[in-house]
Amino acid sequence: MEGLLEKIAYCVEFGKINKNAPYPPDMKDQDGADELTKQAIDQGINADEILKKGLVTGMEKVGIKFRENKVFVPQVLMSAKAMSTAMEHLKPFFQSGDVKRKGTFIIGTVAGDLHDIGKNLVAMMIEGNGWEVIDLGTDVKSEKFIETLRSYTGSYIGLSALLTTTMVNMEKIVKDIKSEKPDIKILIGGAPVNEEFREKIGADFYSPDPQGAVEYLNKLIA
Repeated sequence: MEGLLEKIAYCVEFGKINKNAPYPPDMKDQDGADELTKQAIDQGINADEILKKGLVTGMEKVGIKFRENKVFVPQVLMSAKAMSTAMEHLKPFFQSGDVKRKGTFIIGTVAGDLHDIGKNLVAMMIEGNGWEVIDLGTDVKSEKFIETLRSYTGSYIGLSALLTTTMVNMEKIVKDIKSEKPDIKILIGGAPVNEEFREKIGADFYSPDPQGAVEYLNKLIA
């Protein structure tokens, strides 16, 4: 059992989606995350174990490598694809309640900003760590965050911005959300954002990389 879960984690870490996937070259014609996850379910391995010891373990390793500049965006995207392909097999177990998500994370790029690569990376990493992610896309106004928050009580919020000109919108959104839900935890990130700006606008957490956001969220529920 452990060997199969280790293989799944390895496939996620190195972006081996399925048997037909050409990447990585040294795993050519070998089963990928897709086939191995199905095999694990067929062998009666608990879906929660597959998630935690297979998919989450693989994505955590990718997150740490990305933070340390040992892998780059294309590799992370391949890992995320392997993870999401495997997750398709686990969806029925989420729906039945056999597997519990850690919590809900609502994320979006702030109003006026259409950049989404950074946001997408964070969303993938957090989902790969066993969270339910509600991705609101780009150019998201305060009202949309607040409306979604009402539907998903007890969730956490992530705001992304890539332009210095949209940082002012990030500040407004934080204030609007906090006035509706003062105790909500808001995470911010993006190229022009830093810890000093986080303090200034009253957000709760800033990280320069997706793994930092994952670790912060996991601590909140520990």
